Amino acid sequence: MPLTLIVTEGVIPKDREADTMARLSETMLKLHGLTGNKAMTPNVIGSIQVVPKGSTFAGLKPTAVAIVEWKVPAFAFTDREIQKAYVAEATEIVHEASGRRHSKDFIWVNVTHAVDGIWGSSGKAHTNAELGAAVALG
Repeated sequence: MPLTLIVTEGVIPKDREADTMARLSETMLKLHGLTGNKAMTPNVIGSIQVVPKGSTFAGLKPTAVAIVEWKVPAFAFTDREIQKAYVAEATEIVHEASGRRHSKDFIWVNVTHAVDGIWGSSGKAHTNAELGAAVALG
């Protein structure tokens, strides 16, 4: 489940990047009841993309931004309460990581669902049913 955190240079100090990624990932697992799940946890992967100042935009003009993006199987983030809770918690995590300097108005969270059957890992394309079965084993 790739997490990509895209931030304008200076939004999150370098020494807070790893902790921010861990907290965003832990929150996703927690809200889905998957904390410590042996199938899911090792497959929560991610990257931080720090974009130079002047190269991120909002409202058609250069703006410092933070964007939390997940790509997940279609069974993740389907519950409305999980969606609302994740957006609120992720926004707060990024806001805290910025030293509370970066406005919540310029923090976005979004999720993309992978097409069933094309979730690939270890050289194999998995279906939602196969992933669900692996996750259910704990």
